[in-house]
Amino acid sequence: MHAFAPSRAPARATAAAAIACLIALVSAGCAGPAVAPSPSTPSPPATWRDWHAGDASLALPDAELAASAPASTAERWAAFGDPLLARLIDQAVAASPDLQLAMLRVLEARASETTVSAQHGPQVGARGGVERERLSENGSATRLINVIGGSGPFDKQALIAALAQPFDVWQAGFDASWELDLWGRVRHAEELARAQTDEQRALLQQARLTLSAEIARGYLELRATQRQRMEVQAQAASGRETERLLDAQRRGGLADETLLLRQQAANTDLDARVLALRAQEAATLNRLALLCGQRPGALDTMLAATDAPPLALPPLAPGLPSDLVRHRPDVAAAEARLAQATAGVGIATADLYPRITLGASFGTEALHTGDVADWGSRQWSVGPAISLPIFDHGRRRATVGLRTLQQREAATAWQQVVLRAWHEVDDALAAYQADRLALASAQEKSHRADDTLSLARAREAGGLTDGLPTLDAERGAAEARRQVAEFEGRLATRLVAVYKALGNDGSLASNSDDAPATADVSAR
Repeated sequence: MHAFAPSRAPARATAAAAIACLIALVSAGCAGPAVAPSPSTPSPPATWRDWHAGDASLALPDAELAASAPASTAERWAAFGDPLLARLIDQAVAASPDLQLAMLRVLEARASETTVSAQHGPQVGARGGVERERLSENGSATRLINVIGGSGPFDKQALIAALAQPFDVWQAGFDASWELDLWGRVRHAEELARAQTDEQRALLQQARLTLSAEIARGYLELRATQRQRMEVQAQAASGRETERLLDAQRRGGLADETLLLRQQAANTDLDARVLALRAQEAATLNRLALLCGQRPGALDTMLAATDAPPLALPPLAPGLPSDLVRHRPDVAAAEARLAQATAGVGIATADLYPRITLGASFGTEALHTGDVADWGSRQWSVGPAISLPIFDHGRRRATVGLRTLQQREAATAWQQVVLRAWHEVDDALAAYQADRLALASAQEKSHRADDTLSLARAREAGGLTDGLPTLDAERGAAEARRQVAEFEGRLATRLVAVYKALGNDGSLASNSDDAPATADVSAR
């Protein structure tokens, strides 16, 4: 019996050869394909004034620019000292469908990242089943009987008919496979998936920053328009009083009718300005209501002009120039796209090399239920499988070239986004400084108009003039205050533009992007 026992030496030799081949491949390819590094971040300037275009008078003092910035734009909005502004931003964030979609894209990217990461380890699955089978009497299964049957004594047709009887096959077991990531294909796929998540996270922060800045700009424009309207209404009231006095003087023969007609024309112009400001106020209210997901007119009571607190502009506090690239969501999104392109080069390069998978299978097969658990019913297999690209008309190498070009394109786009960020900050700072100088001039003009009004009232009280010079001075003071309100509103919106250009919403630097955009999304 020993003479007929199968030799195990060939099986052992085959296994040893396979293991040696795998060790050689691992030793040769652990480093994986080389991937071009991403470009480095341009060195930022020491101060904001170093990268300023135009006249030096529009550059803010270094002492103000060097002030440390708040941790987030939410703190910047709170620095305006207006609780209604924070309330509007909260309502808009909760109701914005754009933020909901952006948050859902983040969740989708994370789910995709999980599916890609699952490829990194062994894959194990259980199997089991039962089948009812019948073999063909005229198929390949009967060929062996015909060959060995010859002219033997047994009845071949009876044997074939017996084999063709239906029977049950019971199976149970498990399969396992593991791709040896020798060339980094799976690792680069994980990097690509993480970069996609980072991009969607940055786009979410960009949408949130844009929405909050739009709400702040609209709210500050609304308050400035309301203050201007009240000042113009004061001018109109003073103009009507002047018209009444001029009409009385005309009837008494003390004044020419020309002055009365001129004042009536001026009053008509003031009434038209009030209507225009009311229309502008209504349009801004509707824009805010739309951003907050409300119907037209839903915010009129809450944002009435009588409830407007005095405008308080917080300090500029732009922080350090070196923080700009870290805080801008669009820069983070461009950097994530560059990381995706870099990982794509690694995946394409890894496809040039063999793909090796270790597989194993163990199970039992029996014709009767009671034999499924019997040790003699076992069947198993184990061994490596290799997939080697040989000839594909240059498709894989062309893919590597394409991915390399896409990486260079993403790197150029990233550098362009960074450069645009510096230009936007400088434009915003210059416009802020210009409007601040204009506001200072308007405030000086308002002080002089107040002095003129005080002098006119004193002369009227002393009997040196009638009430007309005082009414003229009141209209001049109201117009000066209207201009101050206009420039204050413009300066406030310029400050919002600076905050948006700086881009720090407090989540990118701290990586705390897990806050849901809305309550509905959080519930998911």
